[in-house]
Amino acid sequence: MLRILNRESFFGLDPVQQQQLLIGSAVAVGGILAYTMYKRRQVKRIPLGEGWWGAGEAPLSEDAQIYPFQVQTSDEEIQDLYERLDRARYTNPLEDSGFQYGFNSTYLKKVITYWRQEFDWKKQVAMLNKYPHFKTKIEGLDVHFVHVRPPPRENQKVLPLMFVHGWPGSFFEFYKILPVLTQNHDGVAFEVICPSIPGYGYSEAPHKQGFNSLDAARVFLILMERLGFSQFYLQGGDWGSLITTNMAQMKPECVKGLHLNMCLSRKGFKVLLSLIIGPYLPFLVGFSREDVRRLFPFFEKNVWNMLKESGYMHIQGTKPDTAGCGLNDSPVGLAAYLLEKFSTWTDMKNRDLADGGLERKFSLDDLLTNVMIYWTTGSIVSSMRFYKENFKTDPDQRVDGRTGIFVPTGVAAFPEELMHCPKSWAEMRYRNICSYTFMPRGGHFAAFEEPQLLAKDLVQFVQKVETF
Repeated sequence: MLRILNRESFFGLDPVQQQQLLIGSAVAVGGILAYTMYKRRQVKRIPLGEGWWGAGEAPLSEDAQIYPFQVQTSDEEIQDLYERLDRARYTNPLEDSGFQYGFNSTYLKKVITYWRQEFDWKKQVAMLNKYPHFKTKIEGLDVHFVHVRPPPRENQKVLPLMFVHGWPGSFFEFYKILPVLTQNHDGVAFEVICPSIPGYGYSEAPHKQGFNSLDAARVFLILMERLGFSQFYLQGGDWGSLITTNMAQMKPECVKGLHLNMCLSRKGFKVLLSLIIGPYLPFLVGFSREDVRRLFPFFEKNVWNMLKESGYMHIQGTKPDTAGCGLNDSPVGLAAYLLEKFSTWTDMKNRDLADGGLERKFSLDDLLTNVMIYWTTGSIVSSMRFYKENFKTDPDQRVDGRTGIFVPTGVAAFPEELMHCPKSWAEMRYRNICSYTFMPRGGHFAAFEEPQLLAKDLVQFVQKVETF
């Protein structure tokens, strides 16, 4: 054992003892440095945890079978919808207000007229059922998912890939990208699994308090294990970004790669410093010219826009059931509440348009199909509660907020996303970014808006991971 010596004691030793002491000290310091580097290089993970979200007490065992499921409707369901649409009351918008005050009620009347007279829900149900749907019981909840396999081809490597949606989306967001990903891409095709977050659409809502992104991540890891996948890729935006990130933190050995079209950085001095220096000396803080263009002026493009667009978050993060009961009772109110996000989150400039620019990127059939998934399942309140559960504590203070992500990560940065996250910021959490792409166009709903662009970036990311 090394003794702590002062200067006089050291020089009081003979030369051999001095040499032995120096060598011993060097070995000890080297060992400490090596151990520190080893711990830093170790892949950190967060606990998997456990839960029971069904009604009542947990049984001794749970049915782990996977059952086919089909979306269904009835004449009674459609007639009830029509009666409610016919009784709608509207408030006239302010002159020349566009979507600045929310969903413009003049354009809303057009949407509701189309919904009532032309939209064919039975036809859309048949369209939803063109891909195989399934349900399985996990932690007391019936978890719904779509599972699409590529056509068998010679010399083709099939890779499992899970897509996770967010709010106010659904599994339907991925219907346009599914046929692209199941094609052959230089010998690679994807077997795609698109689950519904519990409380959204056809996945059963939790019956108990506390179900957050960590619990959703664990449920989806169990789902992939139940499907027989020991390794797989993940893709997500919005809540899907956080859930897939948590999956990579819980079981990094299972996640071959994580691809995101939305990522949030940690707070801290580095971010503050880069906001001060970035506009003038961007290279000193790792900013590119494109980062500067998207970020600044920061207050106008990020802070002010987020203040304008985050009112829903405060409601849903505090009292979701209050606003939710009205939306669950009124299809017109529900449509206005949900579709407004598909306007402004696609492009903030749509707030200046009388029609919100909704039909620039989407068809009314596609938009109303997503609304109908919420309406027919009565899931708007439970989907809103997910905000309350995740905001009960400071996200940066949760275990996942304090743990880095070490799996290979790809980021597709779309220009109209709610907030831009430069690569230098993303690297504060995602420690192994091997692909970061400035996308040429598109906003928050990447797979819904730009399926070809998102698929292309995802494929190149996966090919890079598979190669190296």
